[in-house]
Amino acid sequence: MSKQTDILEFNDPDLVRKLCGPNHANLALIEEAFGVYIEAPGDNVHINGDGPSRARAGELIKEIYQRLERGWPCGPSDIRALIRAMGKGKVKAARVDAIIPFPRRSPIVPKTPRQEKFIHAMRDETIVFGVGPAGTGKTFLATAYGASLLARGEIARFIACRPAVEAGERLGFLPGDLNEKVDPYMQPIWDALHAVLGRDEVDRRRAAGDIEVAPLAFMRGRTLSDAFVVIDEAQNATIPQMKMVLTRLGERAKYAVTGDPTQSDLPHGQTSGLAHALKILKKIKGIEQIEFLASDVVRHPLVGKIVDAYEKDSKPKAGQS
Repeated sequence: MSKQTDILEFNDPDLVRKLCGPNHANLALIEEAFGVYIEAPGDNVHINGDGPSRARAGELIKEIYQRLERGWPCGPSDIRALIRAMGKGKVKAARVDAIIPFPRRSPIVPKTPRQEKFIHAMRDETIVFGVGPAGTGKTFLATAYGASLLARGEIARFIACRPAVEAGERLGFLPGDLNEKVDPYMQPIWDALHAVLGRDEVDRRRAAGDIEVAPLAFMRGRTLSDAFVVIDEAQNATIPQMKMVLTRLGERAKYAVTGDPTQSDLPHGQTSGLAHALKILKKIKGIEQIEFLASDVVRHPLVGKIVDAYEKDSKPKAGQS
C-alpha cells in the first residue's frame, strides 16, 4: 500500500507546539501507536503513512488540539488514554460537565469513560463508592473534586480520612504531635491536594480549618456537614468503622468512598467494611457504585499489565477447586 502525506492546518502555532509535547514526546507516542511519521512545521501537522493509519492519527491529533483550545491539559498519560480509547473504536472529548474546574489553573479532565462516570456520580449523588485496582485515579479524582468544590466556595470544608491499619497501636509511640504521627499514612491525600491546589493554598486552608486529613477513627461522634468527605483505602475499615463514618453524614455533605475490596489489610477472616457496604447499600437511592477495571489504570503503562497478571493468577486454575 502506498504511503502518502496528510496535512492538518491549525490556527495557533503555540497550541501546535503544546500538542507536540516536550521534545515531540506526544508525537512519538502517536507515531508508535499508528505506525506513521509526523512532522509539525509552524501551524501545520504532516502525517505520513498508509491511508487508515493517517486517518486515525489525524483524528487523534485534531482531538488533542481541540482539548488544548479549551485549556485542558494533554500530557503523555492523556495521549495514552486517547490511544487506548481509539483501540476500542471511540475517541471523543470528555463532556464539559465531566471536567473538574479550578480557579486560575487547568481543569482536571477524566482519562477514561469510568473516570468520567465517577465525576458525574460525585456531582449528582450524595455517596459514591469508587472501587477497583491501584492506579485508576480513584483517590486523586475524589480529592480533586472535593478540592474544586472548596476552591469555588461550594462547600465549607474538605475532609479526608483513611483507616490507620498499618499503624495499629504503634501510632501512639511515633514521635511528634498528632499531625506528625498521622501524616505519613495520609500522604497520598496530601500529594493530591498539593497537585491541584498548590502547597501554599493547602497550608493556608489547613491552618484555617478548611482542610482536615485524619485517621478514620477521628470521625467518631461528629456530624460532618457542609463538607466533601473522602474515605480512602476503605477496604481496611471494619464493618463497625464503615457504619460509623457513613452515619456521620450531615446536611449539605457528600462522600466519596474509595478502595480496592481485593486488597484488605485486615486480619485474616475479618470482613472488610467496604465489601460489606457495597453489598448492603447498592439499591439505596442517592448512593452509586463505580467499579474501575485494569483498563482504567492511568499510571505507567506497565501498572495495568501488572494488575492484569495478578488478577489472572488469582483465578482458580483448571482442575483446582
